[in-house]
Amino acid sequence: MRLLKRKLLARRLQLVQLLRAGHHALIPLLCVALGCAMTARAFAVDLAIRAETVYTMAGEPIRDGVILIEAGKIKQVGEASTPIPDDVRTIAAKVVTPGLIDAHTIVGLQGFENEPRDNDLLDKSGPFQPELRAIDAFNGQERLLEWIRGFGITTIHTGPSPEALSSGQTMIIKTIGPTIDDYLLKADAMVSITLGPASLLKDAGKSPGTRAKQIAMLRAELVKAQEYARKRTAKPQPAADASSDRAEDKTPARDLRLDVLVTVLNNEKPLLITAERAQDILLALKLKDEFNISIVLDLADEAYLLINEIKAAGVPVIIHPTMKRAFGDSENVSMETAGKLRAAGIPVSFQSGYEAYVPKTRIVLFEAAIAVANGMKFENALASLTIDAATMLGVADRVGSIEAGKDADLALYDGDPFEYTTHCIGTVIAGKIVFDGKR
Repeated sequence: MRLLKRKLLARRLQLVQLLRAGHHALIPLLCVALGCAMTARAFAVDLAIRAETVYTMAGEPIRDGVILIEAGKIKQVGEASTPIPDDVRTIAAKVVTPGLIDAHTIVGLQGFENEPRDNDLLDKSGPFQPELRAIDAFNGQERLLEWIRGFGITTIHTGPSPEALSSGQTMIIKTIGPTIDDYLLKADAMVSITLGPASLLKDAGKSPGTRAKQIAMLRAELVKAQEYARKRTAKPQPAADASSDRAEDKTPARDLRLDVLVTVLNNEKPLLITAERAQDILLALKLKDEFNISIVLDLADEAYLLINEIKAAGVPVIIHPTMKRAFGDSENVSMETAGKLRAAGIPVSFQSGYEAYVPKTRIVLFEAAIAVANGMKFENALASLTIDAATMLGVADRVGSIEAGKDADLALYDGDPFEYTTHCIGTVIAGKIVFDGKR
């Protein structure tokens, strides 16, 4: 490669000298030479990675694999015989996986020190505010982003905390900033809904105070959105006065809240329904059927009691943190739930979740490792952290697997990713090395 570049440079200088001497007939040849040089640069590889095992998540693992990266994308994935240009930086690792995905977190909306000034998790002015957007509160310079990408996490689905009937909309972004415009995958991914005690207001006179009130309020808003959509798309009616040619326009004014719910009714985005107990999960499934909408179950602590119902509904689950503390509404939580759901054919992904009392975040790599230790197969757990999560979030065209043309988001390890003694030794996002150490 270096020899080719030297030859092209020498030929270009020679042609420039001839052109200056008056040999204008050589202009076409000069253009060809310059074009060749530009082509050589345009197709140059930026980074190469060698690994004893490459889990592409698009087929069988590749032993002694090579990954070539160009312009932030994966250019080629192959075996050890894949040629690597001499002047390209090459990184070695024992194991390489696609960049990991945290399928539900609050990172970027809560500061690492848990200070009130950094807390944009929940607006308490009302119980139902789906029009609020995570993207309007996200802090791309939050230090927790740096922390989690040091474990190989390259994409997060983040949003408000599940403490209201609807606390707003979520977003999907990569774990590198510094602004929300950098590496944003989806500005408005899902609409957050919480069923069960987490969003009940027990104070006298405040709604919702019961599960029945929760569902009644939610159904009422969806019905209102149906009527709003009908009126927004209806043609103006003839004027009541027959002598007038003017049509009567009764189109309602724009309403941000109802606009969001219309996208849900049109199946343009799903409801992310946080439901821990079995009775709340069942309510979520009934709501899905009544309005023919898409939902994703969140937490689902007692999902193992409803495996047949969840599978029949075709609903994916962002499972609770495997090491979630068992108390209150989570008293029946189980470390085996992820494995049981996945074994039944239900799509599962992992999350770091939300707990208000701590100025930190969980790491989904360890949550998945605990699931493996409790019955989940290795390949299923890795899929739930990568391609299955990407598919569930609707971003599998960009991330989740190591394939030519996809974003070059990779996690590098010095051993089995799910072993406690293994370290993440490198993280790559869009072809850039964003972590190079040992964590």
